[in-house]
Amino acid sequence: MSNVDSLDTIVSLAKSRGFIFQSSEIYGGLSAVYDYGPLGVELKRNIRNAWWKDMTQRHENIVGVDAAVFMHPKVWEASGHVGGFNDPMIDDKQSKKRYRADMLIEEYILQLEKDGKKEKADEIQKLLVTSGTRKSLTEDLYDIIIENEIKAPDSGAFDWTEVRQFNLMFKTAFGATSSEDDGVYLRPETAQGIFVNYKNILDTCRVSVPFGVAQTGKAFRNEVVARQFVFRMREFEQMEMQYFVEPGTDSNAYTTWKKKRLSWHKSIGIREENLRFSDHSKDKLAHYALAAVDVQYKFPIGWQEVEGIHNRSDFDLTQHQKFSGKKLDYFDQKNNKRYVPYVIETSIGLDRCTLMVLCDAYRKEEVNGEKRTVLKIHPELAPIQVGVFPLVKKPGLQELARKIEAELIEDYAVRYDETGSIGKRYRRLDEAGTPFCITVDFDTIETDNKVTIRHRDDMSQQRIPVDRVAYAIKEGMEDWKPS
Repeated sequence: MSNVDSLDTIVSLAKSRGFIFQSSEIYGGLSAVYDYGPLGVELKRNIRNAWWKDMTQRHENIVGVDAAVFMHPKVWEASGHVGGFNDPMIDDKQSKKRYRADMLIEEYILQLEKDGKKEKADEIQKLLVTSGTRKSLTEDLYDIIIENEIKAPDSGAFDWTEVRQFNLMFKTAFGATSSEDDGVYLRPETAQGIFVNYKNILDTCRVSVPFGVAQTGKAFRNEVVARQFVFRMREFEQMEMQYFVEPGTDSNAYTTWKKKRLSWHKSIGIREENLRFSDHSKDKLAHYALAAVDVQYKFPIGWQEVEGIHNRSDFDLTQHQKFSGKKLDYFDQKNNKRYVPYVIETSIGLDRCTLMVLCDAYRKEEVNGEKRTVLKIHPELAPIQVGVFPLVKKPGLQELARKIEAELIEDYAVRYDETGSIGKRYRRLDEAGTPFCITVDFDTIETDNKVTIRHRDDMSQQRIPVDRVAYAIKEGMEDWKPS
């Protein structure tokens, strides 16, 4: 279990230690938009690099791409985003607050279950699942809210507008002399940039099915209900891989990637008891999916999705073939046949992953009578991996400490610190998640030519020769296990 009892704990730490700030905070902030500070940008980059290395360096049949944020508007028509990337919204006339109609009903169902009214909860759940089959989706959701007198959570009022669809894509003008017809969208996902480059990759790279294409990058969604810190934002970063396979082999590939992706989360130090799979029921599948499962993490706000693994069938390539008029099938020379590949998708939110790492690493503990807040982050991900301290501000100690820093800085993220007591310096770097601290003292320069290495997780210390510092850190990085 995580030691975090509230998301507010992480929000407070993230700001005080320079991980994550509210965007434009001096002007009052911008809702659901965040900036990464000095420690946050390093942590985020390290997570991204760990994902990229696992995908592209450890798989010889996966290549990378970096598609533009702006894409031809027809891309989003083909993908279904223009016509179907909507959330059903309803406004409380009293408070002027806007809610997702389906989420409002889901919360009402949960409350009924808590109150012991299971039969009524099941009845409304059936109506929710079949929404859109009686009238339209918006009308069916509105009827459920009105007939059950579901009140606004914030004001307690029962004074609703009609339910209407709200498209989540940001639209902007394109070009200096643009008109409404020249409008383009900020991409709501990175996957389509891979699909529209599928043919280019086939034509220019020595790849054959099965193969994958990986990409990281920003995506934008005009979320109306955006909350819970960086868990749900309007500007966020995705890490996606689309794996192209022969139809008929997709089920096996889907199962394989489920296992691989769960293993990756464990490999970056996330504790197994805080991870689980959650399969999508058939009525909850996206329009393009044959199967879908979420990797969920036990956040302070409950079990929530961090990554999705989907069998997207041949939907995307078939749609782009239809809308572009370009052939996007694949010729299998070995078996002398053509087909449009199926796609297995792995899609993880980098911001959610960063939040997961912070939550899972957070501890408030007492060791040998000392109380501290510490982030037990995987050493490979730590924004500062090594702290180097002279015991006091004396020239001989400072000079050797700087020399050790210079030797380590090519391979590790190193922070030199000579301000405050050793105890305070340890506490600062504990909260930053620094796994190793090296202290140069008077014995180092006068007698034994050894330094003290202090380990973050158990606060143990040992004396090691100066010329063994790099080796000791390398060994500590390799032997690390989550605790």
